[in-house]
Amino acid sequence: MSNSDRVVLVLGGAGTVGSGIVKALLDKGFKVAVVSRDGSRLERLQTFISPSTKENLITVVGNVGSEDGAGEAKQALLQQAGKVTDIVSSLGFSWWQGGPPHTQSLKDLHWVIETLLFSTFVSWKAFFPLVRDNPDCSYTFITGGAGEKLLMPGTGFLTVGAASALAFCQVLREEYPEVACRLNQVKINTGVAAPERLAPGYLNHLDLGVAVATLVERGSSSHSVFTVSSPADLQTVLLEGNL
Repeated sequence: MSNSDRVVLVLGGAGTVGSGIVKALLDKGFKVAVVSRDGSRLERLQTFISPSTKENLITVVGNVGSEDGAGEAKQALLQQAGKVTDIVSSLGFSWWQGGPPHTQSLKDLHWVIETLLFSTFVSWKAFFPLVRDNPDCSYTFITGGAGEKLLMPGTGFLTVGAASALAFCQVLREEYPEVACRLNQVKINTGVAAPERLAPGYLNHLDLGVAVATLVERGSSSHSVFTVSSPADLQTVLLEGNL
């Protein structure tokens, strides 16, 4: 299947990480769909991508974090695109530092878990059936390494939420060992930012986007976890073709 025949749904595609992935996929000739609750973010995405690829970007205003919203977004997407061949899930947020657990409320914890885990689960449940039985299709999760350690004081709930997302991805790989579609995870153990906001050791979201787009394009791996801890790691993965 050529790239031009494939439609990639990027969940979280209007965010920092997701926008880099969307741009790279479009530049490789894929059709790309993005769902966001905020129409203004979709408009900004339109101005961010390469002008020559705009006709291949499909945008839907919707909420994939609720079961009803995800179902409605799926129907709207299929009406516009006709099909989905690949899915990249880059939902949630990359940073939270609300304070130590004893200063937080149950509402705070629920919000973190809802953002990092519940939205990932709900969207997976809605969209996974579109690709699961086709070996030419793929579902790729983008996760962070914050779930493996406390990054700094006050970030504990981020660790809890990120750990739940990591565990969910592990569960899917082990619960569905024989699933036809390619099921992969890219785990990022460092910060990701746009070029103008890069800090030492951070990944440029454009470079990360190219790496993820390459993974989707090549389609040679399944049930794998690709770990990137530095810009050098990302370059090694790209140059050596380990994706």
